[in-house]
Amino acid sequence: MMKVWIYALTSVVAVSIISLVGIFTLSLNKERLQHILLFLVSFAAGGLFGDAFIHLLPESFERLGNDLTASLLSIAGILLFFVLEKFIRWRHCHVSPQESHLHPVATMNLVGDGFHNLIDGMIIGASYMVSVPLGFATTLAVVLHEIPQEIGDFGVLVYGGFSVKRALTFNFLSAATAIAGALISLVIGPLIKDYAVSLLPVTAGGFIYIAGSDLIPELQRECDVNVSRVVLQFFFLILGVGIMALLVLLE
Repeated sequence: MMKVWIYALTSVVAVSIISLVGIFTLSLNKERLQHILLFLVSFAAGGLFGDAFIHLLPESFERLGNDLTASLLSIAGILLFFVLEKFIRWRHCHVSPQESHLHPVATMNLVGDGFHNLIDGMIIGASYMVSVPLGFATTLAVVLHEIPQEIGDFGVLVYGGFSVKRALTFNFLSAATAIAGALISLVIGPLIKDYAVSLLPVTAGGFIYIAGSDLIPELQRECDVNVSRVVLQFFFLILGVGIMALLVLLE
C-alpha cells in the first residue's frame, strides 16, 4: 500500500507542476501557438480514447463482470462530466482566448478547473489502487490532456486581467487540488467496497466525454482545410492511441 501512495502522490504532484507550462507560451505569437496546440490536442484526444478503450473499460468489465454495472457506470461518467461542464461552466480552453472571455469567466475558470483537477486526482489515486501499470497509463492520459488545457487556462487568466505571476500562482493552486483528490481516494478507498474498481468505468466515460465533446470539436473548428495539417493531426491522434496500446506491455 505504501508503494501505491508514493506512486499516486508523485503522479499528482507532477500533474500539478504541468500547470506552469503556460509560461513557455509567452514567447510564441498567436498563430504559432494555435498551430502547436492543435497537434497537442490531437495527441491528448488519442491518449484519452486509448486509455478509455484499451485500459479502463477492459479492466472494468474484467473486474465487474459483463453485466450492466460497468456499462451504466461508464454512462454515469459521461453524464457526470456533462453536468460539470454545464453547471460549473467548466471551460476547456485549448486555444488562445477569444474576445468573449471576460474577467468573470477567468475567475470561474479557476473554480471549475479546481473541481476538474480534484476529480483527476481521485481518478489517478483509484487507478493506482487497482494496479500500478493502470495508474501509470491513466496518469499519462491525464498529463496529455492537461498540457493543452493548462496552456489555455493560463491564457484565459492573463486575458482576464491577472498578471503573469498571479496567473501562474493561481493556476498552480487550482491544479494542486489533484493532490487532495488523490488523498481522498487513498484514504477512503480501502474503506468503501469496490471503490477503486467502480471508479474505473466512470473514469472511462469521463475521458470519452472530454475527448469526444471538447477535444475533437477543437480540431474540427478550422474552416480552411489544409491537407498536410489534417494528416498531422490524424497522425498525432493515432500516436496517442498507439502509446496507450504500447503501455499494455507493462501490465
